[in-house]
Amino acid sequence: MRYFNFRVAGLSAALFGAAMFAPPALANELRVVMESRLGNLDPIMSASHQTRDHGYLIYDTLFGLDADQKVQPQMVDSYTVSDDGLVYTFTLRDGLVWTDGTPVTTEDVIASIKRWGQRDRMGIALMSITDSLEAKDAKTFVLTLTSPSGVVLEAFAKPSGVPLFIMPKEAAATPFTEQITDYRGSGPFRFLPEAYEPGVKSVYVKNEAYVPRSEPPSWFAGAKIAKVDRIERIEMPDPLTAVNALNSGEIDYLQTIPPDLLPLVQTDVIKTDKLDQLGYQISIRMNFLQPPFDNKLVRQAALAALGQEEIMQAQFGDPENYQICGAAFGCGLPYESDVMAEEVVKPDPEKAKALLKEAGYNGEPVVIFHVSDISTMSALAPTIAQQLREAGFNVELATTDFMTMLSRRANQGPTSEGGWSIFVTSWHNTEIEDPLRNYMITAEGREGYAGWADVPEIGEKIHDFLLASDYDARKKIADDIQGVVYDEVVFVPIGGFARVTGYSSKVEGVLPAPANIFWNISKSEN
Repeated sequence: MRYFNFRVAGLSAALFGAAMFAPPALANELRVVMESRLGNLDPIMSASHQTRDHGYLIYDTLFGLDADQKVQPQMVDSYTVSDDGLVYTFTLRDGLVWTDGTPVTTEDVIASIKRWGQRDRMGIALMSITDSLEAKDAKTFVLTLTSPSGVVLEAFAKPSGVPLFIMPKEAAATPFTEQITDYRGSGPFRFLPEAYEPGVKSVYVKNEAYVPRSEPPSWFAGAKIAKVDRIERIEMPDPLTAVNALNSGEIDYLQTIPPDLLPLVQTDVIKTDKLDQLGYQISIRMNFLQPPFDNKLVRQAALAALGQEEIMQAQFGDPENYQICGAAFGCGLPYESDVMAEEVVKPDPEKAKALLKEAGYNGEPVVIFHVSDISTMSALAPTIAQQLREAGFNVELATTDFMTMLSRRANQGPTSEGGWSIFVTSWHNTEIEDPLRNYMITAEGREGYAGWADVPEIGEKIHDFLLASDYDARKKIADDIQGVVYDEVVFVPIGGFARVTGYSSKVEGVLPAPANIFWNISKSEN
């Protein structure tokens, strides 16, 4: 990238020294640095990947997706489905207990499903066709639907967005709009709330009460064995500092190494890998409630102004580091579509200028959140801003860290009162691959997802997708949804990428997966 030499040249001797002489982590302790800070401890309330990864450490799930993307039982031992597809009966496996030693029961499971079903896209869809959800006994529960649907197990096993983490019923009784305070878990590690220092670190220790499955680990399925006694998640917002800490042995695992810093990694002691080959979709949402994007023509002008190649090259440099993709539900995935995809990928500044003139745009400010603490997003907003300016938009950047952006984007007011016009984010491809789980296509007005698009037709088509009897029918509906989404400019995909992760050569058993998982990892003394 263009600023690579400046960053390398600007390294201070003090910075190198601080990293070189920091104490290394102990063999039974794993020190990790993630892409952004952990600001919310409730993986149902928050869909952030930082909170999701926290959730995988301390909770388990009913089902897990394996490396072949097949659904496998996890907390469930066995299940049956009635011939008419309406009744699912699940039995929990033996040995499930909370970190305080009390048993996991179906009351906990049902409470967890109901809370998740108010928050997650697939959960909401599933609850809309649920007739009853009842405990048969302490280990068996029954889900009865009003209409058959093939998404039940997929929903229970979804690995990202808002996974169905099973919590104690007392925690699950918390309204999904409020953060839980009970952190008893059902997973391979225990969270230590007394050691949590927001913006500094979070600490997890091995859950001695956890009984893993007997199958080999594979993505989110199989044995989840804690092979280190302690995990410290350390917050290091500066990528350069984090790379130096990885090289020196101060930390063991760095989630993301920016492309421009890869030459600094000491490959004799550090392994690098794209552990997640499915990758992420970068995308933007506009604020439908406030000018100028309350005007459809202005939204269409913005869509015409944006071009993926320039934006992705500014962020990731070499084309090997990114993917150009105009499909709302991801490229190379089951519901990839070419409907209006070309218009999304290539810029047309003259069309954008003509649309702005037709719309009567009068220079109303466009405020874009510029997330500065995530290395795979830092150049996106400035490049998007420049493309919009070239088309005639009056653009301002509001620089913030990611977690603060998540809080600030709840403001539905005008930009003069702290509101916003555009935010940029990324979703894992498992989170956007179909209309049921994709947050970016949602258009439910003021009560819906940030951006607050209001297009009832999309919700109707999502419901049709839920009840569709076969893939061909679902594919046609997905194509139709993409056309409506792009015509209304509910969101705009910017492209795709896969992260490069670095970890110490002392670390073994790192599992490739579409999220950061830390079971099965061990660390040697030498």
